[in-house]
Amino acid sequence: MPELKKELSALLAEAIRRSVPGAAPEVTFEIPREEKFGDLSSSVILRLAKETRQAPRALAERVAGEFGGLLGGSALAGRIGRVSVEGPGFLNFHYTGRQHGAVLERLRAEGALFGAGRPAAAKKILLEFVSANPTGPLTVAHGRQAALGDSLARILRFRGHDVTTEYYNNDEGVQINTLGASLWLRVREQLDGKPAQMPENSYRGEYLVEIARGFIHGMGEARARILSESEGIERCRQHARDVILQGIKKDLADFDVAFDGYYSQETLGKSGKVERTLEDLKTRGVVYESEGAVWLRSTAFGDDKDRVLVKSDKNYTYLTPDIAYHHEKFGRGFDTIIDILGPDHHGYIARLKASQAALGHDPERVNVLIAQLVTLYEGDRQVRMSTRAGEFVTLRQVLDEVGRDAGRFFFLMRKFDAHLDFDLQLAKSQTPDNPVFYIQYAHARIESVKATCRERYPESGANDPACLERLGNPAEVNVMRLLGQFEGALEAAERTLEPYRVVAYLMELAGSFHRFYADNRVAGEDPALMRARLWLADGVQRVLRTGLDLLGVSAPEKM
Repeated sequence: MPELKKELSALLAEAIRRSVPGAAPEVTFEIPREEKFGDLSSSVILRLAKETRQAPRALAERVAGEFGGLLGGSALAGRIGRVSVEGPGFLNFHYTGRQHGAVLERLRAEGALFGAGRPAAAKKILLEFVSANPTGPLTVAHGRQAALGDSLARILRFRGHDVTTEYYNNDEGVQINTLGASLWLRVREQLDGKPAQMPENSYRGEYLVEIARGFIHGMGEARARILSESEGIERCRQHARDVILQGIKKDLADFDVAFDGYYSQETLGKSGKVERTLEDLKTRGVVYESEGAVWLRSTAFGDDKDRVLVKSDKNYTYLTPDIAYHHEKFGRGFDTIIDILGPDHHGYIARLKASQAALGHDPERVNVLIAQLVTLYEGDRQVRMSTRAGEFVTLRQVLDEVGRDAGRFFFLMRKFDAHLDFDLQLAKSQTPDNPVFYIQYAHARIESVKATCRERYPESGANDPACLERLGNPAEVNVMRLLGQFEGALEAAERTLEPYRVVAYLMELAGSFHRFYADNRVAGEDPALMRARLWLADGVQRVLRTGLDLLGVSAPEKM
């Protein structure tokens, strides 16, 4: 409710000025974790007390008294019931019943756009995520990045930003060459009928055995046998790269993740943009030569050491095309660049930001989010995910085991930078302990309630808001209070780039509704109360549906 916060902020600022002449602190609000602390809370007094060297609790009491005097003659008189002082000096604001009921009217009016709001300044954002090398199937770690990136894109778009999603396809370089050589060994293994001796640095996963069969079948065994080693490796490089990328795209599609574009590193290399970026850096005087290599003076831009761009053998380091790629992102006119990377990229952040600063870009416009590792469990038993000899748990295996909805939801249940424990057994269960089932069941339960009311009471859907005055017991108020916090939850997810905030909100809303429903009949004998509770239930269902869609999870009407 941006307009309410704006009016509240102005009124509180005036109360502060009356209490502390000349004070003009920035007023901000947060949503309290516990219902007893009201609907909005501000810590402004704690900051002000420190600046003015006053006792915070006494100052908060004085400001609260001034606020109460101003409230009666303001436009907020019927919306804010009271302000209380808690703890060392927090100001907590409590809505009136009228304000809680107003959220249901607004929800009906705004429909599917409820919670969208409008950002102060809509941005053009490029969001790059997954970007796994096409050297093998997507792993469970890539699955987490896929869920996070796609959900973040949905949230940012819903909040009014222009978001383009992109997959950077690392389709050239040492790893792709190694892939080609590894596949060629698997092809020769099948043609010669004896096990291949796989070098230590080769790709040894069983998926290459299947790809080798496809390669031989597609080319024909006779033609495959007469290939020279160099031609065989090159053909295998192209074949493996393309087949694996096709598999990656299929897994992503089945996970309901779609990209606006795939950006080829090979195409970037052939375009001359890498060389032009290097020339740009040289023109700016931020590179130098030492020990036969070309270095970026990245320490001048916040990095902990300078970085090699061109090695003494005249080959680029892996960083160089990445610098050109991000330079090109800015060249496409994006205001904000977001990269979602794996946990082995912590050290990459400073050098990437430094490289873009060296090219004249604002490094604060580059946001690198690190998605931590995932540990799989089956109840109390940890699922082994050894990478030795090419063994790993794939996204496809998780999809086949628990399905898309549970897979996406569980991947989103923690912050980006927090380690995630994924319980496969819990994700498959149809019990209240399974959070995605618990939320979806609330949505389906409301659909059943609505159907019952329509059948028994054909006029139950009347839209007279006067009935909302009947809502007021603690369970009803708590549900309305949470509905009013939906926009705030989305705003927080937008600001912090953390989809898990929507997950936590939906779990709390679903729990609140289930508790309400356990003690309150909707299809009761009192028509006005029934209509009011239907409004309430319908509002919960709409918000659950919107929230689940932003996470890429379905909202079933039957369970």
